[in-house]
Amino acid sequence: MSATSRTDNTGALVGAAGAAGPAALPAVRQASVVARLRRHRGAVIGSAILLLLVLMALLAPLLAPYEPYVMTTERALKPPTAVNWLGTDQFGRDILSRIMHGARLSLMVGFISVGIALLVGVPLGLAAGYYGRWFDATVTMLIDLKLAFPGILLALCIMAILGSNLLNLMVAVGISAVPAYTRLVRGAVLSAKQNVYVEAARVIGVGDVAIMLRHILPNVVAPVIVLATLGLAQAILVASALSFLGLGAKPPTPEWGAMLSEGRNFLQLAPWITAFPGLAIMLAVLSINMLGDGVRDALDPRLK
Repeated sequence: MSATSRTDNTGALVGAAGAAGPAALPAVRQASVVARLRRHRGAVIGSAILLLLVLMALLAPLLAPYEPYVMTTERALKPPTAVNWLGTDQFGRDILSRIMHGARLSLMVGFISVGIALLVGVPLGLAAGYYGRWFDATVTMLIDLKLAFPGILLALCIMAILGSNLLNLMVAVGISAVPAYTRLVRGAVLSAKQNVYVEAARVIGVGDVAIMLRHILPNVVAPVIVLATLGLAQAILVASALSFLGLGAKPPTPEWGAMLSEGRNFLQLAPWITAFPGLAIMLAVLSINMLGDGVRDALDPRLK
């Protein structure tokens, strides 16, 4: 092949990369995604509920009518009244105030756990899908081994090794979610790296890291966003379950799962101790799942 034809072919590849490459989404497409999301009733309702929960968590010190740790034995096990809207627990602590402060912990655990899963799973999936061969085989084998354990069982094993506290809880939940992100990103990279613009980038001498970050990663962001949104609800559920088992937040910390655990001995005498923290978990998980469904539908290019 002559130098001229090689130059022409390279130029054609670069031109194709410019036309089909993963540069920023066109403004029209961005507007279309936002418009679809706004039209999705479930996403709007879920966003509103989640926003209220986040605001409640951020403003808990200002909004909570009582201190979450103050014990008043003479008001123990009081049902919901005008004084204590959601009643009191066995130590006379206000349930509403503890739920408000507990939102900070439960949402923080969810967001940080998903962040850990993203920081570990996405780079691992990118490298495995891009380089392939022995590295891909090794990562796939490790991921398959992790997937052989249920997520909550894997988190329990990690907590047993690291110890039971809130920080280790976030690490355990995050690590247990890594396989899902790694497999998703790896599969998307195997498809994206066959595109013409990736070949064009290689021809003009772009390094592997730059290709993965600039040309491949933008193509796998959409499914990762959807998985992270839905994974946030799963992380809150797993963290609450571990706290319920005594492996997360410790009493008297006002965490929703720990509050459920504290009230399980009073189900017949004072059911509101467990009912309202359980309702808070349900609302948080439901709102995040509704938002996740809306994000998935909005980012699906097959939907009009």
